[in-house]
Amino acid sequence: MENEINEETINSKKEQEIVKACMPVWGWIGFIAILIASVVVALLILFSTTPWLKGRSLFYAIKQDSTETALAELPSEKDVMADIGRLQKKIERLTPGGVYLIVNTTDNTFFLYQNKQLIREGLCSTGSYTKLEAENEKNWVFETPKGVFTIKGKITNPVWRRPDWAFVEEGLPIPPANDPSRYEYGVLGDYALSLGDGYLIHGTLYKRFLGQPVTHGCIRMNDDDLEAVYKTLPTGAKVFIY
Repeated sequence: MENEINEETINSKKEQEIVKACMPVWGWIGFIAILIASVVVALLILFSTTPWLKGRSLFYAIKQDSTETALAELPSEKDVMADIGRLQKKIERLTPGGVYLIVNTTDNTFFLYQNKQLIREGLCSTGSYTKLEAENEKNWVFETPKGVFTIKGKITNPVWRRPDWAFVEEGLPIPPANDPSRYEYGVLGDYALSLGDGYLIHGTLYKRFLGQPVTHGCIRMNDDDLEAVYKTLPTGAKVFIY
């Protein structure tokens, strides 16, 4: 019994010593907390009593000052309108007159212009971007070229001369250059306009695919749209593809 009392007394003394040792630390923590609280209170009083700071918070004031600085650096409305005017004149100067065709390969749409006025628009199909590889390590990427082109030639009732890739795609042997198996009739529609390097604007048997990138690089159109483009664009007319 006496031993238990002695142990309790010893433990009590140790706890008292620990408390005494920690008191300076707690004192500093309390002091820092009071100091921070005092600073916050002082700022709140400042913002509530200073006329030009009333209605603002500390963080809003900092953000507002930054915003005002940024706004001050913006050009005036007069300068903006002057820039717009210059850009409009530049666009007018660069826009071709006469007739021309624009093809958007992302949306697979076309726009036919005459005298700077849009006279027809619609769906088309452009390159699929698929890659075909032959056993002889030759390969083709079926994409529609981008850039500014001119109509090289026009033809009615065109005949498709099948290139080598058409046979490779079907797993067939490649025939000689002028073999009859290379020629197919009635698959390009009633009209075709040549852009050079074998690329054509022509019709299609697969109208349900218009608006999708499914071709081997040519531009396919619906029958009515193709006829309008064919009859509107002369040889030498510009075609813008992007």
